[in-house]
Amino acid sequence: MNIDLLKKFVQTLSGAAQSLRLYPRSHPVVKRQMELCAQHLAELLVHRQSLRLGLADGVLFCEDYLFNESNPALAEMARLLQALGLEGLELVSGVSPAELEDFFVLANQGGWQAVGLEQALAERGIRHVLPLRKPPTQEAPQAVFQHALAVAEHICQDVVLGRTPSTEEAGTAVRGMVKSTLGNPHALFALTLIKDYDNYTFQHSVNVAVIAIAVGRACGVKEEDLQILGLGGLLHDLGKLKVDIGIINKPGRLTREEFEVIKKHPEHGAELVARMQSVPPQAVDIVRGHHLHYNRRGYPDDLAGRPLSPLVDMAAIADAFDAMTTLRAYRRPVSPRQAGREMRRAAGTLLHPEFLEQFLAFLGPYPVGTAVRLASGEIGLVTSVGSVERQDLRLKVLFDRVGQKLAAPQALELSATDLDRIVGEVDPFLLGIDLETHLAT
Repeated sequence: MNIDLLKKFVQTLSGAAQSLRLYPRSHPVVKRQMELCAQHLAELLVHRQSLRLGLADGVLFCEDYLFNESNPALAEMARLLQALGLEGLELVSGVSPAELEDFFVLANQGGWQAVGLEQALAERGIRHVLPLRKPPTQEAPQAVFQHALAVAEHICQDVVLGRTPSTEEAGTAVRGMVKSTLGNPHALFALTLIKDYDNYTFQHSVNVAVIAIAVGRACGVKEEDLQILGLGGLLHDLGKLKVDIGIINKPGRLTREEFEVIKKHPEHGAELVARMQSVPPQAVDIVRGHHLHYNRRGYPDDLAGRPLSPLVDMAAIADAFDAMTTLRAYRRPVSPRQAGREMRRAAGTLLHPEFLEQFLAFLGPYPVGTAVRLASGEIGLVTSVGSVERQDLRLKVLFDRVGQKLAAPQALELSATDLDRIVGEVDPFLLGIDLETHLAT
């Protein structure tokens, strides 16, 4: 296969997808991109019937060629596949520019979730662009999390471009998060501790959704409410897209005037979310009230006397937890265990005391992501926690008893009766422990 032509095709395919997010479909730029894409694809399909494009461990591939390089076009195609929840696409000989255009319109607008992507394609006569699904057994927490990140980015792009985001697209991502949390409570939560500061806006939204679902699970709410919690968490900060980016990214504390501007973002967000189709009122409450505080003395102050869903207080706990464990211009992040201690000091005023205690019991005395020193002198990172009833821990021992970093981490399991072997917590950042390396696998 001609690799140069293959790269050119992926470049034009990415351009075709982006053109429909920037221009109406009648625009000449859109038509030209679709024609170029179909032309390059036809050249690649001269001696074959179809071409497969997909993701392998997050890396884009086309047939036998793996795109190890990094560029915006490859990132765009990876984002599209993740947003669609696909392993890849099969492009069959005979695909037309109009068919490609119809496909990207469908993918960008997100209206396919109501009936499923396959049925939506069939209804629109798209028969030469075939989705390749991931088998259900491959829905690892990392895949669920990455899909949610892609959806969060898509939602933000819709808002910036003046479009109403798709409730179905958001709902699909949230259902995946709820299912993952119910099946393996701490695995998805662990990924919220791996901070990507380049994509903070998207990741904070996903993190709050995941943590809110964990709070709800700890509080014993039903699955339907977990869905609402996740949706509210995913959308809770949309209003910040209506605030001057200079204020949002200011490296330091805000002036009084700037803070007054920031205080408007819950109302901005609630107005946006209320325009989305079939969003439950409790999710709108989460968006509007996530800074109201348990004592109802936060903002917006016109909510103070209004009864709100208890899900608002659960989401507020999630928002606070992610903020504390994230690097800020004015403070360094704290560990999950330290965040729990700080949050207890805010119980009864800023945070709901009962919900908080149930969440902290779910995390356990040594939450995932906590670095600990053992009585032997070794240092390990908690990578897994058992149930609330049995606080078994799984650790990766990273430093030996004299403080030397191990060439390969050693697995260690501690039962609830062995926790006295832990003599203290250590700061993983001071030791240069890369959480992504150890929590994402």
